[in-house]
Amino acid sequence: MSSALVSPHHLHKSAVSFSILPLKLFHLWLTFPTAMFLVALTAMLFRPPDLKSFPIDRVAFFALVLLLAVRLCLCRGSLRVYPATWPLVALMLIGLGGVLTQPYDPQGWSVFAAKWVIPCVFFHIAGLVFQDERSMRKLEIFFLIVLVYLTATSIFSMLNLNSLIFPRFITDEGIGIHADRARGPFLQAVANGLCLNLLGLLALDSFRRKKLRGVLATILFFTVPVALLATRTRAVWIASVLSALCVMFFGSRLKLRRIALAWCVLAILGLGIMLFYRADQDSLAQRAMDRSPVDFRSEMYSAGWQMFAEKPVLGWGNEHDIQSEVEKRVSSFHPDHDEFHKTFLELAVQCGMLGLALYVWLIICMFRLAKPNAISDEPEQAFANRHFRKLWPLLLGAYLLNASAVVMNYQCVNAVLFTIAGILAAQTYDKRHFIGQLGLAR
Repeated sequence: MSSALVSPHHLHKSAVSFSILPLKLFHLWLTFPTAMFLVALTAMLFRPPDLKSFPIDRVAFFALVLLLAVRLCLCRGSLRVYPATWPLVALMLIGLGGVLTQPYDPQGWSVFAAKWVIPCVFFHIAGLVFQDERSMRKLEIFFLIVLVYLTATSIFSMLNLNSLIFPRFITDEGIGIHADRARGPFLQAVANGLCLNLLGLLALDSFRRKKLRGVLATILFFTVPVALLATRTRAVWIASVLSALCVMFFGSRLKLRRIALAWCVLAILGLGIMLFYRADQDSLAQRAMDRSPVDFRSEMYSAGWQMFAEKPVLGWGNEHDIQSEVEKRVSSFHPDHDEFHKTFLELAVQCGMLGLALYVWLIICMFRLAKPNAISDEPEQAFANRHFRKLWPLLLGAYLLNASAVVMNYQCVNAVLFTIAGILAAQTYDKRHFIGQLGLAR
């Protein structure tokens, strides 16, 4: 009977092991910042603002920020400051002032986070997470997986193969907009098309470095243009065509220029075939000639410019005041929200010339990331070498072109773009710091 009893020593040892288990799990969690970063991106991909569900994206975001904050404290590190830091922080503070001065609105806070908080935070933490070739390769694989998924979902939507679309909320016409188009998990066709455009350009760089090849490269070559057409969004079409033309004429390698030329030919042939395609008595041709969105936007643009002319310096402030003013000025349409369908016009109305100046400052800083590093023997890794930096203006240009047609409230798209920008900024900072140390050593 005594042998069946557990000794106090064993009980104490088990209790100690159980008590330190949370510390072991916490330590394990701290060792995987790359995985946590990709989890946060995935959560943002699959939780659009219109989806009423558990805010897993916010939980993942705060978990990522907490992880990196603890790692910085343990390593006695600090966040880096870049030229783009100041306009980003200023725009975020202006946006914060706008939501604080209006009645509490969960959607207003969600838009503020997607438009300013996510870009600012991801821009500054991306360089802390992706510091070596292995971590950036994981990010590159993640982007390729997302590209394959978005392409397949868009084509399934175009062919009305709704049973193959996952998650199911994408086919729910009661949430989001553009239910009749290839809108993907964003529940918005422009966001889906813009993400396809950005990831398609990244796939081109992967192909150039021979990280994407074989059957998968061939499939993406034929399906990505079809997926872009399936969005039936004119801003997406224009940005995609301009991206392909720029690669065709200014690509850093001959094989990239040939791929872009083949894409243009393929897109023209595909468009000619799909003009005869009908779905729910609609077609690509009807979409291209549809003037109802143009008329609506024209009236919204007119109201927005009138409001900007009245308060050009600091703007109208929060969206609550803007909404009531828009309702007075727009007579033919009755929008639920003051959607000016232009990032620049919305900034002008809300923040005046101050907001526009800060945004232009930010854009200039972002374009300057395309400048090659001073060290010539750069590793041939994702987002690092001079060939990729030549593609960066195309990514940013596609983003800004779509921003001239919609308001960039898409948290996943913003997270993707500013993650890449943050990696480029961190690498430029490291190179300059290294060159400065060499100069001091001499």
